[in-house]
Amino acid sequence: MYKKSYLLALLFLGCTFFIAQNSLAQLTALSKGATAPIFTAKASLAGHEINFSLKKALAKGPVVLYFYPAAYTGGCDLEAHTFSEFKNQFTQAGATIIGVSADDLQRLNSFSADPHYCAGKFPVASDPEGKIAATYGLKLIPARPGVKDVRGAEVTHGFIPRTTFVINKTGKIVAVFSSETDHITPAEHVEKSLAIVKEL
Repeated sequence: MYKKSYLLALLFLGCTFFIAQNSLAQLTALSKGATAPIFTAKASLAGHEINFSLKKALAKGPVVLYFYPAAYTGGCDLEAHTFSEFKNQFTQAGATIIGVSADDLQRLNSFSADPHYCAGKFPVASDPEGKIAATYGLKLIPARPGVKDVRGAEVTHGFIPRTTFVINKTGKIVAVFSSETDHITPAEHVEKSLAIVKEL
């Protein structure tokens, strides 16, 4: 009886430790050299819903995966617009751009088609529960009541920290940029990732 209780206690502690370790791992963004977690997601391109597959994108070349807090907010609008302006250069380098936020597809459909933002040039994916973000070590910040976008509409979803991952065609992360830790502007996320994919 004592042995059985001892084994159960050990099993419980082991599971608790495993869960704690995995929870802690998700509090830190994946770093350079890590393998990029493969995902599929509902996304919008030029106002139309598509299924985005990271695996399929990587088969064509490197991928710039950028997470951003919310469509129709200052920094995110600038970042999307800058990516759209440099899209041809990313294409020439053989790179795919994919933006990911917790926005729903309805918001993303208008954002992706808007000539002032994505301008129909690259897809933006919906990660409403932050599940994709979590696999990259990014924590979804809960929604804050009263927060409104540039159009005056309330933003009811959570926010993913602005972080960019540059992934080479073999699926390895070759660079990570975070506005929070690297103190760079939304436009610098674009410029730095472009410089890297040109060298791949």
